[in-house]
Amino acid sequence: MTFAKPLALLVALLVPVASSAAELTIFAAASLKTALDEAAEVYQTETAVNLRLSYAGSSALARQISFGAPTDIFISANIGWMDHLEAEGLLVPDTRTDLLGNSLVLIAPKGQTAGDIPTLVQNAERIAMALVDAVPAGIYGKTALTDLNLWETAAPKVVQADNVRAALALVALGEAPLGVVYGTDALAEPKVTIVAQFPPHSHTAIRYPAALIDGRDTQEGRAFLTWLGQDAAKDIFSKHGFTPLRDE
Repeated sequence: MTFAKPLALLVALLVPVASSAAELTIFAAASLKTALDEAAEVYQTETAVNLRLSYAGSSALARQISFGAPTDIFISANIGWMDHLEAEGLLVPDTRTDLLGNSLVLIAPKGQTAGDIPTLVQNAERIAMALVDAVPAGIYGKTALTDLNLWETAAPKVVQADNVRAALALVALGEAPLGVVYGTDALAEPKVTIVAQFPPHSHTAIRYPAALIDGRDTQEGRAFLTWLGQDAAKDIFSKHGFTPLRDE
């Protein structure tokens, strides 16, 4: 009696079939998570392209890319870290584009009333912010508070977090009575409320540039970047409070 054929059949059934679906790895600023997760779900359904999304502070992601982390697309929360990668020759030429805009706000736990920025900063015991010298939201926040002559008052109270979503969580959990985040972050968290908005002139314009990473120039990557500037994606980002900047 021979078991060769049944054994061969069993082995064939146990060996996984390789997937032919295309896959893209996206490094994106933490503040994009809610909107980009939704956009990615729509795109994957339409195209069958698998999107692997990795979120963190733009500074941390840019450093990972500099050190050779394999990613196809980077979406930063400010132009500075994208400039850094471009200067290192790590972007595919002519693929960089400003994708989105945002606003900067002060938040407090749900139920707090709005007020003027100087009074809110003066009265707060702690202020949650992303890293003020590295993460875009923290950099924008420090710039805005400095412009309003409030940084010396705020600085001793600042509790720094690794990224803007971590700062958001500190306020949502009641660990800090005040926080500086993007307007889109406040919309994504029902446990906080916007108590003031920073004037646009108090900080540089908030821009989210996107680009393909050197060595990962693919048809799938270019197609996804193009889609991010089209109406379906714009509608999703707008719903979450972003300002689409591309006109495709």
